[in-house]
Amino acid sequence: MRSTIFTFLLLSLVFPHYMFHQPLIFVNGDMKLIQETCKNTKYYDLCVSSLKTNATSTKTDTKGLALIMIGVGMANATATSSYLSSQLLSTAPNDPTMKKVLRECADKYGYAANALQDSVQDLATESYDYAYMHVMGASDYPNACHNAFRRYPGLAYPSELARREDGLKHICDVVLGMIDHLGL
Repeated sequence: MRSTIFTFLLLSLVFPHYMFHQPLIFVNGDMKLIQETCKNTKYYDLCVSSLKTNATSTKTDTKGLALIMIGVGMANATATSSYLSSQLLSTAPNDPTMKKVLRECADKYGYAANALQDSVQDLATESYDYAYMHVMGASDYPNACHNAFRRYPGLAYPSELARREDGLKHICDVVLGMIDHLGL
């Protein structure tokens, strides 16, 4: 738990504007590679806006752009895990089912961040198939969380969590498009 909080704080300092996909600054420079790379992804606008906010994005190659987007995904997953942990603390003590599901979901988002970290190592060794597999896994962990809520018909899936789930899935879809292009 302590390492999750430390990671969240570290990522929030490094990637504060990525937490909720709200670009704060834009960098000028050659946008051609960013635009060409993002054309290979499912969410072009998300891809471009996320990369434009990172000053190093105009000075890197396609693999570097993928690594930046993986960082965005890691920040999202870590922030969501921390959010769920905070919800766990504010849940009524007489609601053990909700506490159990929130704990499970916080763990799943932590696993998603770990899977994305693994994909960074895979990209470093040009193991694109493994990188793809790890990003797919990261994209699927939110489904496990959603399914945890479905197991208990009385629990409503929070709209904030649905928004965060979509965000992580979209980020992962962008990364998958980039990895597809790298593996050619």
